Amino acid sequence: MISAAPPPMVRRFGLIHATALNMTNMIGIGPFITIPLLMSALGGPQAMLGWLVALVIVMCDGMVWSELGAALPGSGGSFGYLRQGYGAETVGRLMGFLFVWQFVLSGPLEIASGYIGFSQYLGYLWKGITTRQTILVVTIVGLANLALLYRRITSIATITLALWIGTIVTVIVVIVTGALHFDPRVAFDFPPGAFNLSLGFLLGLGAASRIGVYDYLGYYDVCYIGDEVENPGRVIPRSILISTVAVALIYLAINLSIIGVVPWRDFVPAASHPQSNFVVSIFMERTYGPRVATLFTAMILWTAFGSVFALLLGYSRVPYAAAKGGYFFKVFARLHPSQGFPYVSLVVLGVLSILAGFVSLGMVIDALITTRILVQFIGQIGAVTLLRRRAPDMPRPYRMWLYPAPSLVALLGWIFIFATTPPTVVAFGLGALLLGALCFGAWSWNRRTWPFEARRAAT
Repeated sequence: MISAAPPPMVRRFGLIHATALNMTNMIGIGPFITIPLLMSALGGPQAMLGWLVALVIVMCDGMVWSELGAALPGSGGSFGYLRQGYGAETVGRLMGFLFVWQFVLSGPLEIASGYIGFSQYLGYLWKGITTRQTILVVTIVGLANLALLYRRITSIATITLALWIGTIVTVIVVIVTGALHFDPRVAFDFPPGAFNLSLGFLLGLGAASRIGVYDYLGYYDVCYIGDEVENPGRVIPRSILISTVAVALIYLAINLSIIGVVPWRDFVPAASHPQSNFVVSIFMERTYGPRVATLFTAMILWTAFGSVFALLLGYSRVPYAAAKGGYFFKVFARLHPSQGFPYVSLVVLGVLSILAGFVSLGMVIDALITTRILVQFIGQIGAVTLLRRRAPDMPRPYRMWLYPAPSLVALLGWIFIFATTPPTVVAFGLGALLLGALCFGAWSWNRRTWPFEARRAAT
């Protein structure tokens, strides 16, 4: 008996839906936890230059995503682009494997930043919380998130919508409050020598840019569901552009709102100012008093949990999809016997996220960005170039403006961020990549696939 083929994906995501999806993933706990780190990177409001550098990088990189997403509108995003760009049965196998490998590392780091942000803002309500208690909070929140997702979820749209509404309300309250109480003398109180060019300034600008890129992450999320996008050649590029510009304006408004009320010297450097852990709560307290600040802190905790819920849900499907297609370790392709969700992938990413939450937020952000740069971001720039040369007649509904200039700008930007990262984090990124390559070699040898299959054929 021949079983019926599964129905094709329904292309139901129009421009508005695709833009909302990107923005939902871009706006989370990020803007509420990174402001002290951003200002500390350069020691004052001149650190906002990091936002500008990050914006230029992600705008140019967004054109890379747009061309690939419009030409190859399938599910999986980077996984498919890297495979096709470098050869699906040759180097593309390595690149696809390394993408999922780094994703298993960088995904939990991104989720962990939400756990850390949750514990930091809980510190406003839980006075005198210790390091050990903070680790306990991260563990409990992480396990609660894992338990909530360890089932077949039939009302995911309703849950996501409720969490998103909480996020939007929180952002609007901050921006409106800041606009009503903004003091430019407080916001633009630059320290002496703020713009003196030096090695220290460049390193600080690199740190600020990494934080800026972290807050923009998600501008490409529509590319992961390309099979469900209406007219992807038009919708994917436009949604990436619109969401990036819109979120840039929102983040700029949030930052100016806070530093226009709370002097930056009150929370810089972040390491020596405990109140920097919940600077937005302090912002609300100085404006409306402790009762309103307490209520608003609860809203931020809601936002933080909403972001980690959505991230763990979506990210747990990436290793599963790759393993199901034969491009990653088979164990990740296992589904729960009764509920039908990828429980191995979910548990692995969930546990790694909790462990990653035990280190500092700055270290998590640095490691997250550094891990993704080499394979995903720089790798995709190479994929665009290779596809232009190998498949010049491939239908490209969107072609990168002023090619190859945006690719080169994005490449230089990623190299700048990587080069200004602390050496220990760079070593972590390179070490993780090397270990991934070794695991790919062992995995390929065991499966008798490229490059070992080709070698045997030759002999």
